[in-house]
Amino acid sequence: MSAATHGFSVPSRLLHWLMALLILAMLFIGVGMVATVSSRYELLVSIHKPLGVAILVLAAIRLVNRMINPPPPLPATLPPVQRLAAGASHVLLYVLMFAMPLIGWGMLSAAGYPIVLYGQAQLPSILPHNAYLYAALRQAHTVCAFLLFALVVLHFAAALYHGLIRRDGVLQAMTSGRPGR
Repeated sequence: MSAATHGFSVPSRLLHWLMALLILAMLFIGVGMVATVSSRYELLVSIHKPLGVAILVLAAIRLVNRMINPPPPLPATLPPVQRLAAGASHVLLYVLMFAMPLIGWGMLSAAGYPIVLYGQAQLPSILPHNAYLYAALRQAHTVCAFLLFALVVLHFAAALYHGLIRRDGVLQAMTSGRPGR
């Protein structure tokens, strides 16, 4: 059975599209944060932190959901190199969905900044205050953000490739949950 014969479960599709929106928002908010010195900086930071925590929690839920509702197999006609690229890119996306928020949390902990979720609710520090650790984690957060952006673009391009060129049901399995063709 391939993606062309059955689709993703409803929870899988909902988590996928919700996280896609949150990750895109997070990437653009992050760019806005580092590109501005205006009064909007504080607003962007106040959105960025809880959004990162939400992505971390949803990534955990999504991983559990993926174990309960495995994705449909890729089409048998997909060349081995594309099959390998699809698997590797999905693993890297999951790694980054966990790593980015954790690196951000560690970075802010090392800087001595609180991670305010809402009002008085905040996360505990996970690392000691250390300027060198903060600098290393800040650089790692930036590199991972660029990598995540590249993977999102690649993922989107692959979805369009499957939907518009191959027409093999892979995109339709994630958009409608119905079998392709």
